[in-house]
Amino acid sequence: MSKEEIVSRVLSDAEREAEKVIADARTRADEIIRAAEEGSRAEIAEAEKETYVRAKLITDGRAATARLDSRKILLAEKRRVIDGVYFRALAMLLCLNEHDSLKLAEKLLKEHAEEGDEIVFAENFAYGDAAKKLPVVAEKKLTVSGERLPLSGGFILRGRTCDKDISYAAILAADREEHQADIARAIFGNE
Repeated sequence: MSKEEIVSRVLSDAEREAEKVIADARTRADEIIRAAEEGSRAEIAEAEKETYVRAKLITDGRAATARLDSRKILLAEKRRVIDGVYFRALAMLLCLNEHDSLKLAEKLLKEHAEEGDEIVFAENFAYGDAAKKLPVVAEKKLTVSGERLPLSGGFILRGRTCDKDISYAAILAADREEHQADIARAIFGNE
């Protein structure tokens, strides 16, 4: 074989080998690109799923917070209405005429006074002199103090064992403790 034939054959073999290497490289590059595309699609899908879950958690959390805030506002408004009911009740008690005021005082003394207690009227209790003459005062041997206290109507009973706050505010506070739920149901229904 001649030199030229050998060179030509070597060149031909080299070209075939180069074409094969290039074809293998292209095949490998295509495989790498396909794998990368599949991986990126999987990562995108996972990221979208994670984003959806996080967004749902955030949305659900904010919705729960909004529901809680609205319930707090509603409860505060209901309390404000009930406060108004008791404020008006106190105002009405403070405006009782002499007959009704003395009748209430007698009832409260019968229920709460113990023999020998001392009655200390509120500064704004207008009928203290008349209350001294109530039959229950003599029956239970009650004394009336000349002192007046800054109460919201009514009186304090000072006893040997304990003192009792029978002011109108205290009576209404006790009533509120006992009947607040019933009053709320009557005003607002079964919300």
